[in-house]
Amino acid sequence: MPVITLPDGSQREYNKAITVLEVAQSIGSGLAKATLAGRINDDLVDASTLIETDASLQIITAKDPEGLEVIRHSSAHLLAQAVKQLFPEAQVTIGPVIDNGFFYDFHYEQHFTPDDLKSIEKKMQQLVAENIEISRSVLSRDAAVQFFKDSGETYKAEIIASIPANEALSLYHQGDFTDLCRGPHVPSTGKLKVFKLMKIAGAYWRGDSNNEMLQRIYGTAWASKKDLKDYLHCLEEAEKRDHRKLGKSLNLFHMQEEAPGMVFWHEKGWVIYQQVEQYIRDKLRVNGYGEVKTPQVVDRLLWEKSGHWDKFGEMIFTTHSEHRDYAIKPMNCPCHIQIYNQGLKSYRDLPIRLAEFGSCHRNEPSGTLHGLMRVRNFVQDDAHIFCTEAQIQTEVSIFIDLLFEVYTDFGFDDIIIKLSTRPEKRVGNDDVWDKAETALELALNNKDLAWGLQPGEGAFYGPKIEFSLKDCLGRVWQCGTIQVDFSMPERLDATYIDEESHRQTPVMLHRAILGSLERFIGILIEHHSGTFPLWLSPAQVMVMNIADRHQEYAENIYTKLEKQGIRVKIDLRNEKIGFKIREHSMQRVPYLIIIGDKELENQTITLRAQKGENLGSLSVEELILKLKLQIESRQ
Repeated sequence: MPVITLPDGSQREYNKAITVLEVAQSIGSGLAKATLAGRINDDLVDASTLIETDASLQIITAKDPEGLEVIRHSSAHLLAQAVKQLFPEAQVTIGPVIDNGFFYDFHYEQHFTPDDLKSIEKKMQQLVAENIEISRSVLSRDAAVQFFKDSGETYKAEIIASIPANEALSLYHQGDFTDLCRGPHVPSTGKLKVFKLMKIAGAYWRGDSNNEMLQRIYGTAWASKKDLKDYLHCLEEAEKRDHRKLGKSLNLFHMQEEAPGMVFWHEKGWVIYQQVEQYIRDKLRVNGYGEVKTPQVVDRLLWEKSGHWDKFGEMIFTTHSEHRDYAIKPMNCPCHIQIYNQGLKSYRDLPIRLAEFGSCHRNEPSGTLHGLMRVRNFVQDDAHIFCTEAQIQTEVSIFIDLLFEVYTDFGFDDIIIKLSTRPEKRVGNDDVWDKAETALELALNNKDLAWGLQPGEGAFYGPKIEFSLKDCLGRVWQCGTIQVDFSMPERLDATYIDEESHRQTPVMLHRAILGSLERFIGILIEHHSGTFPLWLSPAQVMVMNIADRHQEYAENIYTKLEKQGIRVKIDLRNEKIGFKIREHSMQRVPYLIIIGDKELENQTITLRAQKGENLGSLSVEELILKLKLQIESRQ
């Protein structure tokens, strides 16, 4: 007679073993209809799972995050079933849940086409209408291998053969389709009503470029039609804001095959870059950082000693000279320790904060490169703080204040914070880890910040806090981080003299706010849709004359603004003023100054905002004051 404890603390007693779905039915028909799965104690299970002993139970519906994941996982199987019915020669491989949807990889001799995608989606809808029951069975590893070999699914058999022999495997069945899966899945295909297939792409078998290319079909699935509509609208907005398209149309930067994953900054894009870099430089200076510069090419031996060669060897660009192997710097930290090591340090010298806009190179796979978001050459707003264990919490607290100040100035106020704690494989004893994790946790709690825990996700050398910002479309970008490192200072012989005149190893805090400047600028472009706030805009003001007789006065206005440090451009072309206004509005110039007869006569200017608002007539002095106030406030 199991006693079931529900999330609200209430209990229900049953006179026999009972399934998750039957518990839902006993509570109400509405809940039963909405049930997708259940959580028994800590385990996510199918709605058909039998509860035989006392247990806590949460009924999972589409309103729960786990429910949406179950929907998407089941939709991947629905996709595979539809493909197998339409293209029996196709072989299934893997089909996981991903952010906002799912995909499934297929081996098929012919190429799927966009028309095939429409046919597959239509077949999926037919299978939903049939409301096919989904059931689970368990087989041994060897029996499962034989089952899929007999079915002609050699890829699936290969996956299963790599699983330890003593593991029992679960198979899910829906009509004529069976797939290997841990589950859980929805009770029937009728629960999968809101989905859309998105695109076809290539993918190597098991992610190895030495293997053959498969065909990957991406899809998205949601709990409601409104959620799907909102998501598709977000995708449309993201397409409009794509930083690669805006980078080209606004003449900011370009990439080309002769330098894959490396940026050619144009004049306008480089202005934005310099503004971002100088802004961070000013913040670092007033927060006690010393800016340094370290070499681009460093002997391989240093990277071996730091541990980077073993961990990142394939991603390090190398060169050779005079019988020595060199690495093109993939990160800055080992070089910063070399600066720290110059001269004896006392506990009175700590903390020491070293910052560098360090140009780094990493040999990212070509298939992962994506505009400014994933590059091979990037610059980090990188800094390292050398401190004692007792100073960790204070330094982390100071850093958090700085980070939030920076994000606010760039227009981001929705920040997601995660604390990642000790992984299974790590260096350092538990006492030191306890101190570091406690210091990070206290720093977050003392600021009354909401944060999530990521157990086991810390670096091998220490715990870390990750800061992710949410853009105007709700997309999350992990940018900032502060990491506690016990390992590298010891590996590279960093020491200080403590109060007892003993040599000690300092703690090293790796920290960045923006991360890669290239990537952060890509985020800024998309967040602002290329319409930057005044302080970041490549050209802040465009001066335009209506006729030739206004040219001298227009040039006079231009000169006055330029002398005040305003980034001003002038357009004296013999074109209609309407044409000029449209062109510079499309180039996202924040303010347009129009000079005509009235302005010349009154020695004023007419100011127009980029989006078309007429801001009226101003004197040059009033204009300069207005612009400077807006630039300084970063509004």
